[in-house]
Amino acid sequence: MSKPPLPETAVAMLSKPNPAVITTMRSDGQPVSTATWYLWDDGRVLVNMDEGRKRLDHIRNDPRVTLTVLDNDDWYTHVSLIGHVAELRDDEDLTDIDRLSQHYLGQPYAQRDRNRVSAWIEIDRWHGWGGQRDSDQAAG
Repeated sequence: MSKPPLPETAVAMLSKPNPAVITTMRSDGQPVSTATWYLWDDGRVLVNMDEGRKRLDHIRNDPRVTLTVLDNDDWYTHVSLIGHVAELRDDEDLTDIDRLSQHYLGQPYAQRDRNRVSAWIEIDRWHGWGGQRDSDQAAG
């Protein structure tokens, strides 16, 4: 696995609204993976969740996460970002979820009656495969 910064080609891929899966850890150590929207923002990643989501409890208990992003045009190409949630904050005016919804759907987030929480992920390590294979990744 490589350490940041990521190469320009990986940043270009991560800047697109690609499918992604975030993995958090339950209190008993069991990993839990969930599809999610994400937004690459200058070396950090924004994710946002409804205040009632269980993964929010997981993050509060253990901030370690992994986000795997699949290239929408070639799912064999992917980048996994291994890091930690460095900041959690209430998305009181829904600004962050609107940013994510604009990125993925081209419009503000439709559901306006539930509280949301934003999580900012800092990258500790990363690895890629396919067209994003990093130099530390074994061939084959």
